[in-house]
Amino acid sequence: MGKYKLIAATGCATGIAHTYMAQEALEQAAKKAGVTIKVETHGQTGVDDPLTQAEIDGASGVIVASDVDVDADRFIGKKLIKVPVAQGIREPDKLVDRILNDANVPVYKSGSVKEKVQSDSNKGKNGDSLWNTIYVSLMNGVSHMLPFVVAGGVLVAISFFWGINSADPKSAEYNYFAYLLNTIGSSTMNLMVPVLCAFIAEAISKRSGMIVGFATGMIAFTNGTGFLGAIVGGYLAGYTIILLQHILKPLPDKLFRGLKAIFLYPVLGVLISGMIMWFISLPMKDLNVGMMNFLKGMENGSPILLGLIIGVMAASDFGGPINKAAYLTGTALLAQGNFYFMAGVSAACIAPPLATGFAVLFNPKAYSSNERSAGYVNFLLGSTHITEGAIPFAAKNPLLNIPSFMIGSSIAAILTYMTRIQVPAPHGGFIILPLVNHPFLWVLWIVIGALVSGALLAAIAGRQAKKHAVASDVGAIDVLTGERTEAEPEQSVQESAPTKENESFDPGEILTIDNIQLNVSATSRDEVLKYLADFAVQNNLADDADKVLTKYLKREQEGSTGMQDGIAIPHAQDATIHSSKMLVIKLAQPVEWQTFDDKPVDTIISFLIPANDSGAHLKYLSNTAKLLMHSDFIQELHQAKTKEEILNLIK
Repeated sequence: MGKYKLIAATGCATGIAHTYMAQEALEQAAKKAGVTIKVETHGQTGVDDPLTQAEIDGASGVIVASDVDVDADRFIGKKLIKVPVAQGIREPDKLVDRILNDANVPVYKSGSVKEKVQSDSNKGKNGDSLWNTIYVSLMNGVSHMLPFVVAGGVLVAISFFWGINSADPKSAEYNYFAYLLNTIGSSTMNLMVPVLCAFIAEAISKRSGMIVGFATGMIAFTNGTGFLGAIVGGYLAGYTIILLQHILKPLPDKLFRGLKAIFLYPVLGVLISGMIMWFISLPMKDLNVGMMNFLKGMENGSPILLGLIIGVMAASDFGGPINKAAYLTGTALLAQGNFYFMAGVSAACIAPPLATGFAVLFNPKAYSSNERSAGYVNFLLGSTHITEGAIPFAAKNPLLNIPSFMIGSSIAAILTYMTRIQVPAPHGGFIILPLVNHPFLWVLWIVIGALVSGALLAAIAGRQAKKHAVASDVGAIDVLTGERTEAEPEQSVQESAPTKENESFDPGEILTIDNIQLNVSATSRDEVLKYLADFAVQNNLADDADKVLTKYLKREQEGSTGMQDGIAIPHAQDATIHSSKMLVIKLAQPVEWQTFDDKPVDTIISFLIPANDSGAHLKYLSNTAKLLMHSDFIQELHQAKTKEEILNLIK
């Protein structure tokens, strides 16, 4: 079995999108950092690529980007970072850099020291990770509950094909098969409360917590406390087991481990947690009924306000706890036979990913090829009620983009509530259109909301693109400057795709001793660029110096290629350039160049790029960027006095 420098685990409440987006982000970040990584995913179908004990033992650090419990006790003795899954999507480079280079990352230990491993989201709270524990345990419960809700809800919804009262033996619409579907579906949906309760507890205190959680959840369900009772019961059961573990700690594990697990914890846990839940069920039930009645009243009396609230909640964190709060309320009302509320929730969840697709259609020049592809894919994801596809677009400019999503989601929800649309299934998106009472109208409202958000997103992206001079073609991120590179207008998206994975893209492959020049005289940045263009033609690397110079200057207008430590990396892409080549020149005197550290430049590493290079220049740039992250390389480059020294250093 191969060894991995890093290992990771990802998981989200739905186990659909976040899980695998975080996996991809971490893998790409590790690849960029030049280290190996294996990511264990906790998706809806279970655990994929599980980590073996040998892989855990061989890793130097662990990243857990998950909203569900991933059994971190396997990682005792390892440097470990725990963050929500969304952070794994937004900040993979930062997480990889921390686990590799930050000496303050704590080592994970079980028991009393376990709480020292904290989420990044809780920094500054006196080291307390209680919020992270609460959040992860809630998402763990939601993750395990959702399949029951979806399976049961869809079966109940299908039973309505034979009539709204087709499951009632006393009705003229009665149909035995519909009755069977309704009974199976209802029984499955009734498991929502005990399953939610059990797996909240399981995340807190493992198997013993789950057992007590199931029992407590059944009491909550029987007494009508709804999902509020499930949530309270889950934490009650989980921390009851924690309390019992503390009380029974004096009993040695070697003699009493089995007795504790099989007898003491479940019996005492169910007794304590069950009795507390029994006595708080009445006020919990009143609170649950009151909240549901309030929401039902808003459906009729204040559909605009209700739609606004649901739209803001659904588009605030795209599948996170706020979004899930709206969704859980919808499923609870759905179980009571209210099909109106879920219609608005579903509309508000479907609109954001569709909006990203419309945004890239409205303003394709403002987005990179990868972003455009993601937008097109989001038409499919959104149509199946997967909101998470909007996350990368929201994370790109959250202060402006998230409110844009909220506006579109609110419009979709408001229009849905105002026209009294009913959606009897808790998930599925447009797949369940045959079950919707006004399917075409519902789709129209969702599309209108998505179009509004899409137009706002496109306008914001266009403004940002203009501000940062985003290219209208390939638009790939230049890893050296953080700007987007520009390709020739005729270059296609396919042509900009990465080349074969087995190519090394070593910068030394495109540098020869003839393309190195020392003691070059120049008094300004533009003189340096003119020298490079002439030098390229002189060495038969390009045919037209003026065109190459124009591309150099155009690239600088988009964003300075000055780096730091006296180095600049200008590059030009033009049809008159024969093949990818590197030029290196050292100046007799430094010149002013906009750099990160505001210091003048005396060393230039330049790239000449043909019009159709299949994206290879990005690989060469990336690998050169890695070299520039090493202080010893920078020092040796500045100290090099001959062409041979520079060539050998870069090779």
